[in-house]
Amino acid sequence: MLKTLLFVLILTLNLEAFSITGTVVSDNQKMIGARFMGYVKEIHFEIGDKVRREDTLFEMESAEFDILKNQADLFLEQAEIMVEMYRTKLNNIRREKALFGDKGDVDINKHLEISAENTQAGLVAAQALVKNATVKVKQMATISNYLEVKAPNDGIIVQKNIRVGDLIVPGMLSMLLVDLDHLEIEAQISENDLLKVEAGDEVLVRIPSIKFETKGTIKSVVPNANPMTHTFTIRVKFDKNDKKIYPGMYAKIDLNSKRSRRD
Repeated sequence: MLKTLLFVLILTLNLEAFSITGTVVSDNQKMIGARFMGYVKEIHFEIGDKVRREDTLFEMESAEFDILKNQADLFLEQAEIMVEMYRTKLNNIRREKALFGDKGDVDINKHLEISAENTQAGLVAAQALVKNATVKVKQMATISNYLEVKAPNDGIIVQKNIRVGDLIVPGMLSMLLVDLDHLEIEAQISENDLLKVEAGDEVLVRIPSIKFETKGTIKSVVPNANPMTHTFTIRVKFDKNDKKIYPGMYAKIDLNSKRSRRD
């Protein structure tokens, strides 16, 4: 009788809980690239280094950008010269009008009036050129900041695909930055067990290698089955506390199946 009760108890426990294996992943993984084409001038961090937000990961030098910057500076300089030229010419015309006065030759005064109007229009146009050129120079200054590629958040460098002297083009993966403060566990659950879990369920998370155990919550059940294995992906969020937990670690998730029994 006692053996029968123990058997029923063990069977009940097995029905109420089951385990699946998973892998620790980061929920905030950044692929670092460049916005402009250029050569790597200096690299400040290597694989395994921890970085803080706004740290400069690497610097670039770009001949294309240097040409654009020089063109913008030259355009602004020429526009400012034009403004100064028109101002000087307008001042000279005004002095001539003051010398002749109202008693001067009518034709000369009329000519000076027309010259003054034309010069004033030229001055306004030149001032507009200076304004546009100033905006362009400021844009170049903003772009120059992009030549210093900075970390978007705290994390650790887990992949580096560049060396000093390499040519980088937009869209190329230069570094991979992983945030260690926002970790989750990704696991596969069989189609037969899918109805036993639901987003929001509390689970037990274990990482055997560091003897870590804590409670977690199913964040999501991805409704996209693997056609080869007929499994679904689930993501479990948990608090790692102050433990040294890294992406790629092996983990176990203990789930309960009380929902399936109720259903």
